Amino acid sequence: MKSYIKALMLTGVLTGATACTDLDVPITVDLPEFPDSEIASFGEYSKCYYYIRNEAWVGRNFWETVFMSGDEAMGVSFAGNYFDNGRRVYYAQHRFRPDHTSGGQEGPLMEGMTMCNLVMKQYENPADPTDVAHLAPLRAARAFYMFLFMDLYGDAPIQDHVIQTDKGELDFDRSPRAKVAEFIEKELLEIMPDLNEASDIYTYGTPNKWMAKALLAKLYLNWGVYTNDITTVDANTPNPKLNDCIQICDDIINSGLFEVGDGYRKKFFPDNGYQIKDFIYAVPFDPLKYGNGYWGGWQPNRDWDFRSIGLFNEGGTWGWYPGEAPSGTYVMTPEAVDRFCLEGDERNDMVAVGQHYMYDENFNRTDKMLTTGSGFSKKKVIYTKEIAWENIDEFDVGPESSTTNLMKGARLYKYPPKEEDYMLGKWDKKGLQGNDFPVFRFADILLMKAECLIKGGTPTLGHTAADLINMVRDCAHAPHFTGTPTLKDLMDERGRELIMEMWRRNDLIRNGMFEDDWGYKHEANPSAKTNKNLRLFPLSNGTMATHTNWQQNPGY
Repeated sequence: MKSYIKALMLTGVLTGATACTDLDVPITVDLPEFPDSEIASFGEYSKCYYYIRNEAWVGRNFWETVFMSGDEAMGVSFAGNYFDNGRRVYYAQHRFRPDHTSGGQEGPLMEGMTMCNLVMKQYENPADPTDVAHLAPLRAARAFYMFLFMDLYGDAPIQDHVIQTDKGELDFDRSPRAKVAEFIEKELLEIMPDLNEASDIYTYGTPNKWMAKALLAKLYLNWGVYTNDITTVDANTPNPKLNDCIQICDDIINSGLFEVGDGYRKKFFPDNGYQIKDFIYAVPFDPLKYGNGYWGGWQPNRDWDFRSIGLFNEGGTWGWYPGEAPSGTYVMTPEAVDRFCLEGDERNDMVAVGQHYMYDENFNRTDKMLTTGSGFSKKKVIYTKEIAWENIDEFDVGPESSTTNLMKGARLYKYPPKEEDYMLGKWDKKGLQGNDFPVFRFADILLMKAECLIKGGTPTLGHTAADLINMVRDCAHAPHFTGTPTLKDLMDERGRELIMEMWRRNDLIRNGMFEDDWGYKHEANPSAKTNKNLRLFPLSNGTMATHTNWQQNPGY
């Protein structure tokens, strides 16, 4: 479990979808109105943060939609097994469809905005409409949901109030993307003075000033994307907000609250938390509290198959249990593997490729060679970077009865679980974790500033782009960059540092690289090379049926 008790923290993400607490007491009285106390309001506010944990950032559909559409990983199947109607495979091939099994993130994001509005309505002060400072965290959460909707789907509903159905008010329409970006900017700037400036155990996991600033920096970094025709965007698209982005990054740097730290991998271990000063805003998890709802842990855990890469099975048994085959439906793209090439870089140890060795209880690679165990003929585990396909249309590597097929594709080992957590699950063969997931990190802020400088932003604080990249590299004990970094150098560094953190799709689109060749997608889907409409996801059929006044995104 965690090295501290998360249940004692007054963080919104720690409660469930309902407004109830975990206190097991009988209900003996009826309250005429909701209790007016800080703890009670935190319980209500927490409902607004729920969607960040289970839907909007680490939910299964979000992972398979956003993560798999970048150049970091691919879904694979085994002679039809684990194909699951293409929910992993098709996003990796850029075959996005309105009727896809995954997708449909616009629904949860709108629900998150609606919940923020309902709770704000509950806690507004009718006697003093200007008394709104205490609502700032809810407005920050709402802005984050709106940002994600805009980033994934383009035009977005500006849900800034509760719809008054009794007055005949219509459903929110989608506003042009540029107007949404302007609204989010105005909202964040307006609430900034009212947000908590602390970054500690009491603010961890809740929207504070630094979360809002990090979100604003992301908005400014992508301003050219959100205010232009997305099919024309590339690395040369003018961005009038570059210096604004630099200023916000400097605010975070000058706060003195954050640092990249010394040692990269430990920041993502299962005992991470508020003490990780690189985390500006993170989603806390505890396997005892969240059970199998923790898709964010289940996905990288089960689908990278940590048992097969030698975390728990000292004897080298293959699979979750002796004699069972792993699912292993995520593999790294060859291009992602190639980025982990810097001599002495600690981040290289996350990548399982070639001859594989066991990891110890501290998640360090040992010199003990991993071999396949019972149920298969004993073989060395040698993961291949390149993949020989049985059927490329379904990213089919062949039957999982073959150890050769099971070893196709490199694996990533970024969020390792404790065995005691892993064995808590009851559904689908165990597989829980307690690793907190970052949303905004200080290392990302440094790299965002570096990108702004490369694109012509005004230098500040004596920083060069190389200085900022090297600050990030120091944490992983990687060699310093020498010379003047290009945009490709910066993107490679982001690819190493932020892999599996949900920002890669955003980075690729911003820099006109979303259509580049990677991960065999062009062999399976040649149109992915030229169809720039794919930079926006389609609205799901369910959403289109509900919001009949909305127009589907172009190309779908």
